[in-house]
Amino acid sequence: MDALQPVVYEIRIQGHLENHRADWFGDMTITRLPDGSTVLTGTVVDQAALHGLLSRIRDIGALLISVQRLDSPPSLKQAT
Repeated sequence: MDALQPVVYEIRIQGHLENHRADWFGDMTITRLPDGSTVLTGTVVDQAALHGLLSRIRDIGALLISVQRLDSPPSLKQAT
């Protein structure tokens, strides 16, 4: 991660994130999947912010499934 450039991440957790906890994750897009997991997608400004998100996930007792760095936000990808 370039320290000067934000990066888009997709963070998957086990279980559906409750509505009242959504505010804990700022501008992240929250998607509840049919398999019972939740995906948080959004721009993370730096490593400290990423660690902060992961700490919040730990603090609510959610099981972290995966963290994936995306090349660009899904809505900005061009069709080929």
